[in-house]
Amino acid sequence: MGEPALWSGHFVRASEMGFDTVLLASPFAAEDGLTLDYEVLDAFSGGGDALDALSKATHSAREAGVTLMLDLDISRIAAGSPLLQAFPDWFAQSDEMAANKGAAFRFLAENDAMVDWWDERITGFQATGIAGLRCIGAAEVLPAIWARLIEAAHAREAGTRFMAWTPGSPASAVSGLADAGFDYGFSSSCWWDFKSAWLNEDAARIARIGPAIALTNSLDQAFTGNAAARRRALYFAAIYSAGWLMPMGFQSERGHGGESLDLTEEVLALNRLRRENAILQTKESAKLVSSAGSEIAILRRGSAKQSSIAIVVNSSDHKSVTLDSNRLLSCLSGGIVAVLHNDGTDAPLPAPKLGLPPGEVTMMNVTQAAPVQSAPLPVDTSAPRIAIEAIAPKVDEGQFPVRRTLGDTVVVTADIITDGHDRLAAELLWRGVDEQEFSSSPMALINNDRWGGEFPLRRLGRYVYSVAAWKDVYASLVDEVTKKHDAGLPTGLEIAEGLALIKSTAAAKGGKYAKPLKAILKQLEKAAEDTKRSVLLSDETVALMRAADPKKFLVSSGEVIVDAERSAAGFASWFEIFPRSQSGDPERHGNFADVITQLPRIAEMGFDVLYFPPIHPIGRTNRKGRNNSLTPAPDDPGSPYAIGAKEGGHDAIHPELGTLADFHRLRDAAAEYGLELALDFAIQCAPDHPWIKEHPEWFDWRPDGSLRYAENPPKKYEDIVNVDFYAEGATPYLWIALRNVVQFWVDQGVKLFRVDNPHTKPLPFWQWMIGDIRSRHPDVVFLAEAFTRPKLMYRLAKIGFSQSYTYFTWRDTKEELQEYLTELTTTAPKDFFRPHFFVNTPDINPAFVHNSGRVGFLIRAALA
Repeated sequence: MGEPALWSGHFVRASEMGFDTVLLASPFAAEDGLTLDYEVLDAFSGGGDALDALSKATHSAREAGVTLMLDLDISRIAAGSPLLQAFPDWFAQSDEMAANKGAAFRFLAENDAMVDWWDERITGFQATGIAGLRCIGAAEVLPAIWARLIEAAHAREAGTRFMAWTPGSPASAVSGLADAGFDYGFSSSCWWDFKSAWLNEDAARIARIGPAIALTNSLDQAFTGNAAARRRALYFAAIYSAGWLMPMGFQSERGHGGESLDLTEEVLALNRLRRENAILQTKESAKLVSSAGSEIAILRRGSAKQSSIAIVVNSSDHKSVTLDSNRLLSCLSGGIVAVLHNDGTDAPLPAPKLGLPPGEVTMMNVTQAAPVQSAPLPVDTSAPRIAIEAIAPKVDEGQFPVRRTLGDTVVVTADIITDGHDRLAAELLWRGVDEQEFSSSPMALINNDRWGGEFPLRRLGRYVYSVAAWKDVYASLVDEVTKKHDAGLPTGLEIAEGLALIKSTAAAKGGKYAKPLKAILKQLEKAAEDTKRSVLLSDETVALMRAADPKKFLVSSGEVIVDAERSAAGFASWFEIFPRSQSGDPERHGNFADVITQLPRIAEMGFDVLYFPPIHPIGRTNRKGRNNSLTPAPDDPGSPYAIGAKEGGHDAIHPELGTLADFHRLRDAAAEYGLELALDFAIQCAPDHPWIKEHPEWFDWRPDGSLRYAENPPKKYEDIVNVDFYAEGATPYLWIALRNVVQFWVDQGVKLFRVDNPHTKPLPFWQWMIGDIRSRHPDVVFLAEAFTRPKLMYRLAKIGFSQSYTYFTWRDTKEELQEYLTELTTTAPKDFFRPHFFVNTPDINPAFVHNSGRVGFLIRAALA
């Protein structure tokens, strides 16, 4: 700090920045950095009597509003010190130390004369008014020596503070100072990287010595960080622990790279905040509560059960980071958090993200949130003693039916759990929804409380099943008797309990079980114990008691729905054909009779289903020409998906294809070849569909009076307009009309429908319409042509579609196919989603077949 005459100016500046204490570096005469003589000032300080200068300095410090503390190193001394000459036995020397300019080792053994000499020095320092001493190399001196010196000093002046300088000292030596009497210890936090876990370990060691003092930086080295790092070091040291130490000039030194930075106002604000905030005056250091290695460090200072301060630090000097508020609240045990500013005010925590600039240190007030209080639960002795969990198969907790096909065996598993060692029994119950009585079969323990059973699907339609379980009292008794007998233990009392159980069961159950149970009792009236035991454990008795079991603590699960569909819902090979293209003559429109001539060829290829795109009249308004042209030629047939004209709508047949009678002939002819017809159900209308005139309220009209045509940007379908399912007047009449269309074709013998773009129509409509049709015709199958998001495809399956188009068409590599098939066959969709693999469609020609020729088509067909 220079000559004593200049010290007072430093004291004033320290006071103006809010500090209450100034630490004076050793001003004594020195040699090679070690103290030479404790009674003489060094040349830098002007020489002269040290104690006299210190007395004047402490007086100046008090006038400036600060107290003065002094550096003291009693562990070593300069080689040229008179003390070393006078008392050589006080010191340990070595060749190593001699090479280091002859400096003496610290004395480590107790020596009354040596301790008394140091006590005299400390007495002299106290007489100057020094408030305390920072003891350099504290861990290298026997704790007992410190204890004697500190105790004597406190006896003379209780307010003299002793601070142990421990950074860099071995952990064991630091721990040894716990009972030496120090008032404070120095933290190593200035070397922390804001990521490592050792900070809490260091804090715990220092706490055994006394409250910790944190440093902005190592006092013997210049700070080399950038502006962000300097500001972070300042803030962290100021709020981390009970006290903090900042070297003179740190607030205004240039950072690495020469950038100017003045933190004087921040220092003043932080010291003011420390004086005014009770939590920052506590003795405990902050504790790291976030995970080690995180780019954001979260610490907490104060009681976790009461109010505390959170310290959030960006460990990077160069990049901004973002903290999720939920992570912060988790680390702080769900406290109520508000950002604390330097002026003592706070503000709500930004949600859900908190942005932190490089090197940012943010303080937060944390108040422990009161836990949610709830009324105590009533005592319910009737609550089930047995739990049934994790029933499978089940779709969305039973909200939707499990899908199976006729002839399948439904394998059911469930966790069945109860207390104690008693045996359980369980059974599987099932029925068709049109049946009154349940069928049942026993379930067996698999392992780890997992039970299994199965039931057959012998009728088409909807089933429900449930699981029931109870305590099998007799099986538990049999188990106990068997184990005790095998172990050579007496079983007379257990046999008596068994007889009593049979007697009570016979009396309670009555009916067909009472007579055989009473016969067993009579047989055992005078039998020997071994005979009684054999009869009680016999298969006949066990089976009889299982049948007559009163089912104690019986509990049943909720019902799970299973849809048993015909095999075509699970597997079929579909062949798509445009009837109007089957004439063999480009100049003539094909018809149903032409299709009949193709049936042998199609059947010979092994197909099960012959699928037609829409066969209804095609609109003329805005009819599309070749290549989607808006200017068709007179003979252009238009798109079959532009449904409806003056000849009729969805329940009519395009006149050039034939009549309804012709369709029936085609249906019957196809059946002779083992082919089932499938129709397209496309809910879209041409602008001249009869419904537009008959029911304009079913459509979406624009402000200019025109109809909104269909779009799937960037695609446009000017020849199609869509119905509005939720238009005023459309519910429920439009829904019923569409249902009636499907019912019409079901009445014509069509049981397979490929539904065009179902994902663009309301889900509730499909759930109602499919459910309505299948309630009367459970053999009807709906295929969803849904090129959409996976979860929407799965939802369509849950609400009623028996099959769905899939992503198979765009999965080309082995890995892609394996991943997709694994998803479909081993995860949740396996119980409700039936994949329909198609190689291409008239408007979808995937890259693989587009570029690979005949071989590509063969590969995809074989895979499908």
